[in-house]
Amino acid sequence: MDLCPKRHNKQRHRAGESVRVVSGSAKGRPLKSVPGNGTRPTTDKVKEALFSMIGPYFEGGIALDLFAGTGGLGIEALSRGMERAVFVDMEQKSIDTVRANLKAAKLEEQAEVYRNDAGRALGALEKRGRAFDLVFLDPPYRMKHGDELMLALAGKGLLKPDAVIVLEHESGYAYPEEIPGFYRTRQAIYGETAISIYQYEAASEKAVESSREGNDESAN
Repeated sequence: MDLCPKRHNKQRHRAGESVRVVSGSAKGRPLKSVPGNGTRPTTDKVKEALFSMIGPYFEGGIALDLFAGTGGLGIEALSRGMERAVFVDMEQKSIDTVRANLKAAKLEEQAEVYRNDAGRALGALEKRGRAFDLVFLDPPYRMKHGDELMLALAGKGLLKPDAVIVLEHESGYAYPEEIPGFYRTRQAIYGETAISIYQYEAASEKAVESSREGNDESAN
């Protein structure tokens, strides 16, 4: 898989390297980066490779971009046919950037944007009875809890049958091929970054209950 590496130190794009919506209804629309050096916006080449693995296009569905950053992944999903997307980030600069990028892509009517940390956001979404077809998880690399977040998503009933989870993480850290209720379908490693793609299978009642009990504390 020809993937272009991103830097583990959250370095921003090289000077002059633009980020745009790669394909779909908003193809070519430029996307702003979050001010400062605190985010790792996904490059156009990586997005193109990623969506070729999970799409590349969709016939409706609802996406969740849980560590939204610039909102680039959720916006790309909307552009490629997702009906709606929910964007969550705990930084106000990111929230402002997501809103600006949605407006630039003319997709703001299909989006909900919330400032919250991941755990509290999952609790709020559970109370609203939400469920997602596609979830992007791109937590800071120092946080090795992608599997816990996946279990929380399942335990709180936030995933539709056969939902797809895109987990971005440090390539030096290995998540298991199988997580209760999930199995890994693809993995792409490039430099210090890895993308692991999981599919959700409705787990047994016991497994779901176990995941709920084990993650309620971390999700609150």
